This record gives sequence, C-alpha cells and structure tokens, in this order.
Amino acid sequence: MSIISRFINRNKLSNGFFKIAEDYFVPLADEIRLHQSSAKKPYFVGINGSQGSGKSTLTDFLKDYLTETYSLNVVVMSLDDFYFSRIERQIIAADVHPLFVTRGVPGTHNMSQAKMVLHNLKHQQPTVIPRFNKATDDPYPINAWTKVDNTVDVVIFEGWCWGVEAQTADQLKTPVNTFEANEDHNADWRNHVNLQLSLHYLPLYSLMDQWIMLKAPSFGEVFAWRLEQELKLKAATDDNPSIMNEQQIQRFIQHYQRLTEHSLHTLPNKCDHVFKLDSSRAIIAHKTKAIHA
Repeated sequence: MSIISRFINRNKLSNGFFKIAEDYFVPLADEIRLHQSSAKKPYFVGINGSQGSGKSTLTDFLKDYLTETYSLNVVVMSLDDFYFSRIERQIIAADVHPLFVTRGVPGTHNMSQAKMVLHNLKHQQPTVIPRFNKATDDPYPINAWTKVDNTVDVVIFEGWCWGVEAQTADQLKTPVNTFEANEDHNADWRNHVNLQLSLHYLPLYSLMDQWIMLKAPSFGEVFAWRLEQELKLKAATDDNPSIMNEQQIQRFIQHYQRLTEHSLHTLPNKCDHVFKLDSSRAIIAHKTKAIHA
C-alpha cells in the first residue's frame, strides 16, 4: 500500500484525495526536501488558509510523506495551539475590549511563546510546543504538550491568519459586517487586532523559507467549512457546552471575516505556492513562483 493510500485510510479521507496528493502535494513535498537538503539547516514552511480549507490535512500529509520517504524529522505546529487560556483572554477583554474574550484574531495568541518556540527550532535547541483543546477552549495540560529534543529538518507552521499583514488606517474605518458595526462601532477592537498583527506576528514571518496558501473561493464558503469542523468536533466528544451551534458559528466566524478577506486579496501575490480551491475544496488551479533556498 502506498504512502497516499495509507494516509487516506488512516485519516478516513475520500479516494479523491489520492489524485490531489499525487498531482500537487507529493511534488510540493519533494520540492521542500530539495530546498531543505541544499539549505543544510532547518527549513521553515508557512501555510495559510481560511478555517476548514484543509491546512491540517496538508500539513499532516507533508509530515508523513517527508518522514516516510526521506527519513526527515518534521515538526508541525498550528497557530491555534498558541491561543491564550480563557482566563487570560478574559483579562485582555477587561483591559482592552470585550471581544477579545473570543479566541481567533491576533491578540488572542501567546506570540511570545510562539517566538520562543520558533527561535529554539531555528537554532536547534530543545523546546516544547503547546497544544490547545478547542472542545474545552483551553490549552491541554503541559504534560500533554509536544517535546522536541532531536535535530529538526523541516518545520511546518500553519494558521488561518499566518502570513497576513496589517491593514491601513483607511481600511479599518469601515466595518466589514454587522458584527463589527454593532459590537466594534468605535473600531477599538479591530485597531488593536491590527496593532498586534504588526508588532508580534509580522516579525516572525521572516523565519519562513517558503509560503503556501490554500485559497478559498471567498469568505462565503468559510461558514459551511467551519460548520463541518464543528460537527466533527461534536461527534468526537461527549456533550460539551463549548461546542457551537449553527447560530453561534455564524457570529463566531464574523470575527475572522476582515482578515480572511484581506488575506484572499493580498497573500496570493506573496506566496510561493497558491492552491486555488472550489467550494468543495478541490484544487482547481495552482500558481507558483521561484523559491530560493
């Protein structure tokens, strides 16, 4: 059984993934190996994609393929794993704006921790990567975090707003949805999000050697994808009050709309690989640009 077939079986994917992997993801993995080999140091890959676009599936496949085919030590992590705890977000909400109680936007991640982990990996130092439990809306206990003690060949970092740059003052003036108009009418929340993006996220982008984007057709598809994610989470856990219903998800994703639309407009011209998706997340186009190791 091939690596692709085993991956499909293990992750309960449709057989349609086989052609996607064969046509797009295997060549991508081979390219990453080529650049990592010539770089002779940890090679960092940043992956951007809206909620439900398939970032985790791509990340997991790249890790499995590079590990099994080339015996590389691959470390993967998600921006989601650096979310502050509920208590920490409540403190930020009390100090800055009530909307920061909800995880998601820049300002709700522990970027000091992310910076430390990334720099430790870059310099081949032991480190510990946090893990976040979305079902409880809190980090897992520290003893469940991922320890990295060995030499690392490839680091893959994925996130819904990873790679997105700050907006201009003019762009921040006009609400993008009724949520912003009603709950952030003074623009304090989105301005602070923008500031955090500029101060604590942007400086870490330079650590990435390669950027990949899974580009959604539009923000309109994100709701359906996010709803699907929540249903899977609900099926995998017992009754949990943190699992959102459809109405709650509709409000929740509006936190993400501004930067998701901003990324769809700005990131394609900056990424080394852009996989354009249709509403069913099938790849319908692939754009590349030259990458220098």
